[in-house]
Amino acid sequence: MGVVNVTPDSFSDGGLFIEATRAIAHGEAMAARGASILDVGGESTRPGAAPVGAQEELDRVIPVVEGLARRTDALISIDTTKASVARAAVDAGAHIINDVSALGFDPDMAGVAADTGAPLILMHIRGTPETMQRDVRYDDVVAEVIDFLEARVQRALDAGVSREQLALDPGFGFGKEVAHNFRLVRELHRLAELGLPILFGPSRKSSLGAVVGGKPPEERVWATAAAVACGVFAGAHILRVHDVAEMIDVVAVAQAVCGEIDL
Repeated sequence: MGVVNVTPDSFSDGGLFIEATRAIAHGEAMAARGASILDVGGESTRPGAAPVGAQEELDRVIPVVEGLARRTDALISIDTTKASVARAAVDAGAHIINDVSALGFDPDMAGVAADTGAPLILMHIRGTPETMQRDVRYDDVVAEVIDFLEARVQRALDAGVSREQLALDPGFGFGKEVAHNFRLVRELHRLAELGLPILFGPSRKSSLGAVVGGKPPEERVWATAAAVACGVFAGAHILRVHDVAEMIDVVAVAQAVCGEIDL
């Protein structure tokens, strides 16, 4: 899954692709390098990020979704917590809804997934992007993330979403300390026991920077590669990344080590 941030303030590439033409070209390039999913987002979810109004988010993402739907064969996911944005994006050609709030911010989101049949990714978060790093205390981070996601799966099922539509994301970097994030990677197999596909998104995040001497996001490609390989070993099915070409190679080698590809 290649990241297409149509935002001025994302932590790694904010402002680089705020113009639709540049974002579409960026997505096309990612698809050409091997991304099978393009994740289009118009609202930053970096720690401390302020929310964006629905109309502004729509203005950012819909032209990009439409352009990528016309010009690539990749699946398109819409990274949003707003039901209105998700519905409009699916109407514009998006295939997947990626909700970092796991149905927590908009009570109508599950209904959009149920109505459209679009796959729905549910991510663990504590609070909102603006507040999530204020309280990062856990007794058992893995158990609490699993409990949270199990409850949100049930919420989706109760709203008419089929289990086959669902995937889970442990929320690497969302409302957690550095040690919590790495423990989640080590014990990702516990989340896999829920029997749903897992998305893992460590790309360029600050927890990686914390263990490689504080390098800035653009210098965390090798750190991301290590995390992605670990994610494959631990059972992740979808890897959300900025550096598609490099991580395609990382995944291929990790799958070969795991015996997941024919040699």
